[in-house]
Amino acid sequence: MTTNFVSPIKLNQRLNKSLMLSSRQIGWKGILVEQYQNSPTPSETELPALSDHLLNLPLGHPVHLTQKRDDRLHESIVQKGDTIFVPAGQPSYWRCQGSETYQPTLHIHLKPELITQVAETSEFDREQINLVNCFCKQDLHLQHIAMLLLAELKSGGMMGQLYVESLTQVLVIHLLRHYSTFTQTITSQNRSLTNAQLQRAIDYIHTHLDRDLSLVEIAGVINISPTYFASLFKSTTGISPHQYVIKQRVEQAKLMLLTTNLAIADIALQVGFSSQSHLTQHFKRLTRMTPKQVR
Repeated sequence: MTTNFVSPIKLNQRLNKSLMLSSRQIGWKGILVEQYQNSPTPSETELPALSDHLLNLPLGHPVHLTQKRDDRLHESIVQKGDTIFVPAGQPSYWRCQGSETYQPTLHIHLKPELITQVAETSEFDREQINLVNCFCKQDLHLQHIAMLLLAELKSGGMMGQLYVESLTQVLVIHLLRHYSTFTQTITSQNRSLTNAQLQRAIDYIHTHLDRDLSLVEIAGVINISPTYFASLFKSTTGISPHQYVIKQRVEQAKLMLLTTNLAIADIALQVGFSSQSHLTQHFKRLTRMTPKQVR
C-alpha cells in the first residue's frame, strides 16, 4: 500500500544529510529538487520503498558507496557526473564509507503520476513502462538537465513555471527512453496543432504575457494535456512553448522601449520578466543588443 511508502520528507529525516536548498517553497508541480550536504562520517541506511522516483546526483569529491537491492550488491566509487536512479516502490540498502569533508549532492524526486502523464502523451505505451534501478551511470544529458534545474532552484524560480515544466518534461522523457524496460513505440495520427488550436494558444499567451504562465494553463485553453500540448506546439512551430513566450516578451519589450518612456525595470515586469536583469539577459541573447542600446 502507498501508505507504507517513504515520502521525500520522511526520506530526508532518515538520511544523515543537511538540507541546503529546496524547491518545496516554490511549489513546482510533480517534481521536487533539493540540494544537501552529506556528512563525512560513514553511514548505513535501510530504505523502505519510496513514494516517488529518486535521482541522486553527487556533486562533490569521489566517495565509496554500496547499494543492495533484490539481494544484489552494487559497489562503486561515486563521483560528480554519476547518476543513481531509484524507482518508486523499491526498498534498498545503502552504505557509505564517508569522506574527509562534507559532500554536496542533488536529489530530484518525481511523482509516478507525472511519469504516467508524460508517457500517455508521448510515444510510449504506458502498459509497458517499467522504470528500473540504475547505479552510477555517467549520463551527460541528464546531468545537463539537472544542473539547469539546480540553477533555477538557486535563482528562486526566476525563469517561472513554464521553464521548469519544460525541463521536467525533457527529463521524464529521457528517463522513459534510457531508464526503463522495453517500451513499444506508437505513432500518433495527429502530430501538430490545428490552425485554430495554435491561434487560440498564441492569443492566450499574448494576452497574458505579464503572468507566470504554465503549460497547464496554456494547454487548458484548447483542452489537451500539458505534455501533449508542448509536443504538438514544438512540432507545429519549431520551438517550445517556453522559447516562444520568451521571444514574445522580448518583442513586446522592444516595442515598449521604442514607443514609451517607461523605465526599463517597469517594462520588464509588464512583459512578464522577473526583473530588469532577467529582461536584459534574454534581450541581449535574442537581439544582440541591450535594452538601453535600443532606447
